[in-house]
Amino acid sequence: MDPEMNKLLKWSITNSDASKGAEDEGNAVDASKSQITPELISKLFGGGPSDADLMKAAIEVIKDPETDLENKLVAFDNFEQLIEGIDNAMNIQSLNLWPDLVSLLEHEETDIRRMAAWSVGTAVQNNPKTQAHFVDTHSFPKLVSIATTDPNPATRKKGVYALSSAVRNHQPSLDELLKSLPAPYQNLPADYKQQLKDEKKSEEEQAKPLDASNMDFIDFMMDKLRTHTVDASA
Repeated sequence: MDPEMNKLLKWSITNSDASKGAEDEGNAVDASKSQITPELISKLFGGGPSDADLMKAAIEVIKDPETDLENKLVAFDNFEQLIEGIDNAMNIQSLNLWPDLVSLLEHEETDIRRMAAWSVGTAVQNNPKTQAHFVDTHSFPKLVSIATTDPNPATRKKGVYALSSAVRNHQPSLDELLKSLPAPYQNLPADYKQQLKDEKKSEEEQAKPLDASNMDFIDFMMDKLRTHTVDASA
């Protein structure tokens, strides 16, 4: 890892809400071991690291094979909190971080996959531009795999969250999701129509298009994925 990025990570961890919370439980990162001083931060980053600097540093840490899982997760938590802001979510594209982020959806550690899916969901939520950026990564099959096959229920839950955020009010994303669904779910549109008939919904409700603006249809799909049964022996 770039030594300056490593210093920035330590600064970020020491000053993050996550490490403050850990301190309350006796698990804080020891700030005295960090060699990070206000003068060094000012020298490196002209007064302090920008959000873009912190985002890049977090991804570098997560990718670094020499960083332990605990610190990778702290870095990922910092990253996810940063991209709650619309401007920072947009910066994923400008900083060319989408390839790294979507590659982490297939990481060997389920907690890393969970955080990657969570971050995708946060980045694309109510943001048509980042929804379009995610479509361009062609990564819907990865999210579908997490949502339907990951052995960790918490990771599957974040996979569904990411899919839900990605497709709402964004038709290209919904089209990609429908193409990526495994065989048992290919008939979801027809199943939804049948449910409306079985529940004797009004003709007006039955006539609503099954597109990305139909929140009832989206919720129906997500509920089906959320209740997917995973073979524990697989």
